[in-house]
Amino acid sequence: MISRTIVRLGVRSIFGRWRGALLFVLPVVLIGLSILVRALVGHEEMGARHAMYGLGLTVVVPLVALLATSGLLAPEIDDGSIAYLLAKPISRYTIVVSKLLVAAACALVFAALPVLVAGLILRTDAPSFAVGFAVGALAGGVAYCALFALLSVMTRHAVVIGLIYLLVWEGLLGGLLDGVRWLSVTRWSAAVVQEIADLSLVDGLPLGYAVPALTVLIVAGAWQTGRRLRAFNLTGDE
Repeated sequence: MISRTIVRLGVRSIFGRWRGALLFVLPVVLIGLSILVRALVGHEEMGARHAMYGLGLTVVVPLVALLATSGLLAPEIDDGSIAYLLAKPISRYTIVVSKLLVAAACALVFAALPVLVAGLILRTDAPSFAVGFAVGALAGGVAYCALFALLSVMTRHAVVIGLIYLLVWEGLLGGLLDGVRWLSVTRWSAAVVQEIADLSLVDGLPLGYAVPALTVLIVAGAWQTGRRLRAFNLTGDE
């Protein structure tokens, strides 16, 4: 289900464009702000929690996933080079899984690990705090990758739609409407965090719902992306 050649092409697609530079900027900003917060408030739990949740889970993780995933399939569809891959005797699901593996690796390196470092900076007295946010960031990052990969094969404007989704649904409505937590990747990630780190981030969202929801999104997103690729018109009409 994994092609090393496609993985290498995926890495080149991401780091051969401006998106690759932005992937390095986001972790630096997160860690830099964590150092600032630590200097200002010390080990104060509420400040550390707001910084990690408000910046780490809500901003850095989805943006890393969006940048990584939008650089894997969308450019190839736009310039027509996707036809080269689709013409090969390779399963569409092999293409999708290989691409998502690259995106998931980016989520690990540029989101989960920086979140871990930032958490350790903010709460050196509570390692479970950093570990919880890192695990939640990885779970949410992979789920976002599956979602944005599907967007990239559905529309040429995946980045714009992804940003609108993050700003309106996950950001604005997520903070105003309590019911959004049932359909929010960020809130599902927060449920994982609060279980490991023993925090209160999202009320009324059990881990027994959040983990299956993340799993379903990852599997369904990858499956539907492969299905869309199977129906992709090699004449370039889509």
